[in-house]
Amino acid sequence: MPVFKTPFNGYSVKFSPFYENQLAVATSQNFGILGNGRLHILQLGPIITERIAFDTSDGVYDICWSESHDSVIVAAIADGSLKIYDLSLPPTANPIRSLHEHARECHGVDFNTVRKDSFLSASWDDTVKLWTVDRPASVRTLKEHAYCVYSVAWNPRHADVFASASGDCTARIWDVREPGSTMILPAHEFEILSCDWNKYDDCIIATASVDKSIKVWDVRNYRVPVAVLNGHGYAVRKVKFSPHRGSLIASCSYDMTICLWDYMLEDALIGSHDHHTEFAVGVDMSVLVEGLLASTGWDELVYVWQHGTDPRAS
Repeated sequence: MPVFKTPFNGYSVKFSPFYENQLAVATSQNFGILGNGRLHILQLGPIITERIAFDTSDGVYDICWSESHDSVIVAAIADGSLKIYDLSLPPTANPIRSLHEHARECHGVDFNTVRKDSFLSASWDDTVKLWTVDRPASVRTLKEHAYCVYSVAWNPRHADVFASASGDCTARIWDVREPGSTMILPAHEFEILSCDWNKYDDCIIATASVDKSIKVWDVRNYRVPVAVLNGHGYAVRKVKFSPHRGSLIASCSYDMTICLWDYMLEDALIGSHDHHTEFAVGVDMSVLVEGLLASTGWDELVYVWQHGTDPRAS
């Protein structure tokens, strides 16, 4: 499948959970340091086309699709705000809501796949906030991390449980019914940039770090990781478990590569793609099409390809 060129640097990609041919891309001008942003909604096919785009006054760092409305998407913005867009409305009617409570950059968002009206935001102000789509203010603010929170991920089976990854070198497990975090994973000795839950085992979580490694943990016994995946040459920016194979993980890194891992194998690295020519910072796997991946990076390119094929092949 051909590549799509964005005007700004890519930051995040997310497949629609409703339409197999729809992909959202978050981009930021000037490598996300200063300038505008743009949210692209792409139509996949023999040629990738842009269905619609929304401009923002600050960079877009992350996005997540609503799990209950096929046209609704949430964007995490560098000014600390969250913007909610409805693709069924004209561009002039968007965003339908702007939520601005974070004091610093909003770096990560995730929609709850069980309780489908709620989502999380992670910020450089060291907090995580819980939101519902129908309320103009956050439901709750969770502040325990001692440094930037880069990533949040809901547990795929438990409506109240999520994980957060922080620059304070910990990942934390939370239950929104409890007053504070229920578990602290001293997972790495350097900043943790991403985390994700296994879609087939709700006790397994992966963390990705500046230390170049990915670690897989069982929260029932987290003293020693289940697996340590080494192979990236620089910080691992994002980690994603496959929605189709329990042991399959995709990752992207500042070393410009996208890697595929089977953490159950002794030789865990099962694929490596070097199609990006700048930092690879966004990767996702389609829920609807097994083996379909997307990636984006600071080279302003978006690739979509089938596992086992060359992303550069048209």
